[in-house]
This record gives sequence, structure tokens and C-alpha cells, in this order.
Amino acid sequence: MTELLTSAQMRAIEQAAIASGSVTGLTLMERAGQGVVDAIFDEWPELALSAYKAVVLCGPGNNGGDGFVIARLLKQRGWEVAVFLYGDPEKLPPDARANYERWVGMGSAQALKSETFPQFHKCHFDVICDALFGTGLARPVQGDIAKVLKRMRVGLWPYERSLRPTERYVAVDIPTSICADSGQLILEKENTLAHFWADLTVTFHAPKLGHFLADGPDIVGKLVVKDIGLKSRVRDDVTLNGCPDDLAKEAYSHKYSHGHALILSGLSGKTGAARLSARAALRVGAGLVTLGTPHEALLENAAQLTAIMLTEIDTPDILTRVLKDARINALCIGPGFGVERAGAFLPYVLAAKRAMVLDADALTALSQDQALFAALHDRCVLTPHAGEFKRLFPDLAAKLDAPATTGPAYSKLDATREAAKRAGCVVLFKGPDTVIASPNGHATINAAVYERAAPWLATAGSGDVLAGIITGLLARGHSPHQAAETGAWLHTEAARSFGPGLIAEDLAEELPKVFRQLGL
Repeated sequence: MTELLTSAQMRAIEQAAIASGSVTGLTLMERAGQGVVDAIFDEWPELALSAYKAVVLCGPGNNGGDGFVIARLLKQRGWEVAVFLYGDPEKLPPDARANYERWVGMGSAQALKSETFPQFHKCHFDVICDALFGTGLARPVQGDIAKVLKRMRVGLWPYERSLRPTERYVAVDIPTSICADSGQLILEKENTLAHFWADLTVTFHAPKLGHFLADGPDIVGKLVVKDIGLKSRVRDDVTLNGCPDDLAKEAYSHKYSHGHALILSGLSGKTGAARLSARAALRVGAGLVTLGTPHEALLENAAQLTAIMLTEIDTPDILTRVLKDARINALCIGPGFGVERAGAFLPYVLAAKRAMVLDADALTALSQDQALFAALHDRCVLTPHAGEFKRLFPDLAAKLDAPATTGPAYSKLDATREAAKRAGCVVLFKGPDTVIASPNGHATINAAVYERAAPWLATAGSGDVLAGIITGLLARGHSPHQAAETGAWLHTEAARSFGPGLIAEDLAEELPKVFRQLGL
């Protein structure tokens, strides 16, 4: 799995390397600038074949220093480079000042003023490079920078870019106005266009949280991470979900070795969601899966199931008797179950203290009863989408939805961590930037963005399949956090494997292909 860093952690890694004497700040800046230039030529090889025109926007900190290196390296290749500096060159940090002076030995650095900045509809640049603030921005841009960014018409005006297809927009570390820790845009109401929108973003050492959360993926463009020779790591507890490595079944095992999952079905006419969950639990490797169905829906379910077993469960008392079988080690309640029924069954489900997934109607019932919420335990996994999260944790959702005015902004990661701590169990907050958090703060981001984008997952029933996958992994003995993060990864990979045209029924059937690709 890939480690994700905050801006503060990245600064700490750089400062520790410099303090150790293993590298200088100037060397890191040179490597960063070279990394950006290399990334530009890797992305657009035609630009390496001749001399072109670039404009580099440099800020008042070390990100601006990277910009001066980029300008110098392009100039050395014969490019025509215009550099604009925001701030007083006398106040630049030492390393950035040194690279500023190296640049002015080759060309000029104009002050970034709205009245002197080129009118973009009258000029042409092949590369526009944003080296203004990088990960260090903690407040909305104002004044000349805001005016310049709005004049560039990059933010919310993609049709403008379609009229200028040969211009490439490149951000150093992260586009201006994106919070590196939350992915949220930090903007003033009157300056909603005052942000850079990149085709390519080049960051260093490791990706940052804001590259994968909220608005980040839409504005970052293509993300490239360049190694600048920093070996130290921050032993943090936020990772980008990666390929699981513990899904193989042991030789000579039998069905009960891989657990027995019980999925609770809704009433007649609302049974499809539970069947989707049950099928997914079986496909992901649970040894046995039983659908607990009310009597009125027995024939409806039996007509469409073969490998999945059925048992009649009409009342909570019957559920309690069924759960006397200790081999049933994982439960799922919620998909198509009905909110009122979920409220009646949940006390008995939670009292069973089995590993379990609470989804859909069970989450709504949970949000309506504080006693039920208080009965949650550390073997539970909650899987809310944004609306369900808002019902369960209205105060956290309000903080998340509030406009970001300072940085680091409150993030989906922050909200999910607080929710998990409050609930005392794992919370999987769904979305393209799915966040999984445990009560101890350990968190994973499963980002279906960039090359892992799977927009066709936005289809009815896909969440029911995810609930079933997680339940099946719980039955197989995975911990709640591991089951949630692995389940989210498999869910995305199955969607990517199938491709456009996906419907929920396809997801579980695509899992064997994903397993074969993993060599299982």
C-alpha cells in the first residue's frame, strides 16, 4: 500500500533529511525542478523535440524556488520562458533566493501583477506552470493572484481550454487553492474561479491526501510522483488502498474453514438487495452463505438461489435461535430490509457480538435510536454513503460540507476518523474517495480516481454488493478494517474489469477474473 502524507509530514521528512546532512535544500529543489521537467517531457514527448514557450508562476516560498529551477532548465533547452514572481524577492527563503538569482542571470522575473500579466486570449504558451504555493497554502488567494487565476479562465471554464488545445497546465505539488490535506478548494465567495486547474500535477516523494480526496482528483489532472532521494518515511496510519495479498484459500481446507455468513433478507418484493449481498459474500470466498428470509419471501428467494442456502427468519427470537449455531460467524443486515424491521432486529443482531456489516436501512434505523448506536461494538462495520453519514453524524457532515476558508481544511478523512471513534467500530464512508477508518485512527483511502476511476459503479445495488463482499471477508476471518479495505478494493477492481455497461449483478460474477489476475 502507498503511504499518503499531509503537508506537515512532508515538510518534516525534508527537514529531517536536511538536518541529517544527507542532502541539502538546494539539492532537493534541483531534483524537484528536474522531476517536473522530466514529467512534462514524459507526458508530452513532442515538447522535448524543439523549443517552445512557457510561463512559470513562482510564489514566495520554496515552491517558487522549484519554479525558478524549472524555468532555468527549460531556458537551457532553448525555450522562451516568462517568469512571474508573487512577492518580494528579498524575502524569499534562502534556497529559493539562490535559485531566483540563478534565474535572473539568464532572464527576468516580472512581478505578478494583474495589469502586467499577459492577457491569455491574446497570447499563446505551450506550458503554463503553477509553482505559486504548492502544499503550503492555508488561506484563500487574494488580490493579484486571484485576478490572474480568474483571467486565465482555467478553474470552472473547461470549454475555454477546448479552444486552446495545445496549452498544457502543470502544477508543482498541488494546484493553487487546493488544500493538500483535504482536497477541498480554499476560496472566497467572490473568487470562486481563483484556482489553477491542471492537466498534470507533479509531486515529490509520496502523494498527499489532497490528491485523492474531495475536489483534488478533478483538479489535479494526471498525478505523477517523482523520487527526489528522500529515504525516510513517516510511520503514519493513512495509506492508499493497494492490492490485497491474503485472499488465497489454503489447500486441504473445507467449507467451514472459510466461515458461514448470514445475510438477512427484506420482505416480499424487496429481496433483491439481500440476494446481491449473499451472492457477493459467496463469490469472495465465504465457505457457506445463508439467506435469512421471512416466510412470505421464501419462494421468491428460493426461485432465484441455488448455492446459497435459505432459512426462515420472521422474528428476532427466531434469529436468536439460528445464531445458536456458532459456525455462523458473520452477519449482514440492512440491504432492502426495511427501516422499521431493522430497528426491531438490530438489538438482537448487535447482542450476538458477531462480525457484521450494517448497511442501508440498518444505518437509518441506527441513526434514529441512540440506544442502538450505543450498542455498537468493535466487530461492526458501518458502510454509509453521504446521505446516511449525514443522518448518523449530522454535526460531522455539517463540518465537512462547510466551505473551506483556511487550511488544513476539515476533510473526509477527519470526518470518518471522528465517526469511527464515536461509533467504536470501523466506518467505511463511501464515494469515489472511499475512506475506511478504525476507532484507533488507522485509516485507508480507496480512491476510484485517476487510472482507477470506475464511474459505472454509480448504479443501483452496487452498495449491496460491497456489503456482501465485506461480509464474506469477515466470514473468512479478516479483521473488520481489513475486510472493509480489501472489500472496497475488490469492488472497484471488479467494476474496472467489467467496464462500462456494468450493473450490480455483474460485480460478484467479475470477482473470479480479478482473483485470476491476482494469481490466486
